[in-house]
Amino acid sequence: MIEVKELFYTYPNDDQPTLKDLNFKVEKGEIFGFLGPSGAGKTTTQKILLGVLQNYQGKIVLNNHNMDQIAPTFYENIGVAFEFPNFFTKLTGMENLNFFRSLYSQKTQEPEKLLQMVGLIDDAEVRVENYSKGMKTRINFCRALINNPDILFLDEPTSGLDPANQKNIKNIIKDQKKQGRTVFLTTHNMTVADQVCDRIGFITDGEINLIDSPRNLKVQNGEKIVNIEYIQNSHIKTKSFDLNTLGENEEFLDVVRTHEVKTIHSQEATLEDVFIKTTGKELR
Repeated sequence: MIEVKELFYTYPNDDQPTLKDLNFKVEKGEIFGFLGPSGAGKTTTQKILLGVLQNYQGKIVLNNHNMDQIAPTFYENIGVAFEFPNFFTKLTGMENLNFFRSLYSQKTQEPEKLLQMVGLIDDAEVRVENYSKGMKTRINFCRALINNPDILFLDEPTSGLDPANQKNIKNIIKDQKKQGRTVFLTTHNMTVADQVCDRIGFITDGEINLIDSPRNLKVQNGEKIVNIEYIQNSHIKTKSFDLNTLGENEEFLDVVRTHEVKTIHSQEATLEDVFIKTTGKELR
């Protein structure tokens, strides 16, 4: 669905390339997370994939289209939600969505359905200039879906959202996968990537450092240890045991059998732990 080979890009008047030999592939129906700190090259990569930036080196095939030969009809099947959306602020949310749907020749979704899905139906007739950042993020998400795209490009799709709306948007993204859509998600939010992405790629300084599933990354970079908290003589005790020999460890089995266990946790790494270990940098 998306294939990038040996991608280099240098901005005009820059001496060094912003993107350096990027290689990755995103399968149909996959949610692929592109993770990195600000300035890492995430947005530049996305703009090249969308045809906004030209004069790159390398090969890009997107939805069976070679990106150096795309026609205007290519955008009929692409949905985009940039982090900082532009709307007609003097128009209402409904008027904005009706305008954007008029730009497509194919069948589009009903704006009312999309606004209901993201919790904005009661604000449909409110001017966008009066929307909060979180409301703009949600209507931007509606705009990305309105043309029933095959591929969704989402840039920080939960930015500015409260926990309830974050959860709703993440569930909607997962539902897009169930409907067969491919999602390319750029973010520096490790929690979002962990919860919704099938695979993720780490990018820093224009280079991809690692690509794998969140689960594999966390397990492979974690410690093979289990920590257990239990009650002994009215006090909470904590002990650690080797995960590989847990079933044969008599002390561990005795604790489980004879004490009130409060918590048991394996020590897999977090995605942020893996990112720092792999790149030597923190997400900001």
